[in-house]
Amino acid sequence: MRVTIADVARAAGVSKTTVSRVINTKGEVDASTAARVRDVIASLGYVPSSGAVGLARGNSRTVGMLVPSLTWAWMGEVLQGVVDTVEAAGYGLLLFTFNRGADSVERFTTQVSARAFDGLLVVEPENTLDKIIALSHKGLPVVLIDDRGSHPDDFPSVVTTNHEGGASAARHLLADGRSRPLVITGPERFGCVRDRLGGFREVLPTDLVAVGDFTELSGRLAVEQLLAAGTPFDSVFAHNDISAAGALRALRAAGRSVPDDIAVVGFDDIPMARHTEPPLTTVRQPTRRMGETAARMLLGHLGGTTAPDEPVVLPTELVVRQSAPLAAVNAGPAVPADSVSASRT
Repeated sequence: MRVTIADVARAAGVSKTTVSRVINTKGEVDASTAARVRDVIASLGYVPSSGAVGLARGNSRTVGMLVPSLTWAWMGEVLQGVVDTVEAAGYGLLLFTFNRGADSVERFTTQVSARAFDGLLVVEPENTLDKIIALSHKGLPVVLIDDRGSHPDDFPSVVTTNHEGGASAARHLLADGRSRPLVITGPERFGCVRDRLGGFREVLPTDLVAVGDFTELSGRLAVEQLLAAGTPFDSVFAHNDISAAGALRALRAAGRSVPDDIAVVGFDDIPMARHTEPPLTTVRQPTRRMGETAARMLLGHLGGTTAPDEPVVLPTELVVRQSAPLAAVNAGPAVPADSVSASRT
């Protein structure tokens, strides 16, 4: 049977309030009484509830993290960056996903009401920004990761150079002599999608734009439809590596050589990008650093440091592999095979 604070109080001959004061080092307790309580705690093997200790001290030593889904290809790296940082600081992590609609919202709201965490890291699930802003207005420290271009003023955020990332992909294709690219985007409502497309078009204008949804199927269908229509194109820039893999699959099925006939560039540099056929040239997002940076910002805020008013912007980087290497005649000086720096603002 679990030992309770009441058991400790009874054995020590004191009130539960006195035991709580000894545990949480709050309030004045006679030194001999405190020593007696600690002896009883040790002899009974009483383990205080971390939540109760946290609430008594005014904090839980726990950070909440809200994400749309753990199935997103780059979410694991972001999460690892967060975990490494908060655990090193002696905090725990409470993770919430919005996979179950209203049930997820209710569970999250219950935990907020119970003060189960001190601050919140957010990869914004759709249609939740108003709720998050309301929590911030009530005093909950919040840091947004990948703000989708919305840049809300209510809390700080960590973003990457999506515009420059798109531009770096275009410069690379242009240097390789490609002039007729197909761009496969994500959903147009996302700011990162608009930024990637805008940066690409500033360098390499194109009217071949297929609106996708970041899935392998959308990348495959975009290429299949263009091939079926007989529309000429010499390259593909997909807004994530998953849809780029779909494009590669469609090109291979149609007997088109990559990169000889058509070059392909993705975005994110998830682990899969190294293992496609051929390995994928892509724009790398520093996803683990995004998690680390956001966690450090939140912990700093909890410690009294003022959070930055403007988004913290981390650079992307073009990684060149076999799906879109520079042609020998255009390559110029040799560069490291797997890290062509491209995108700093």
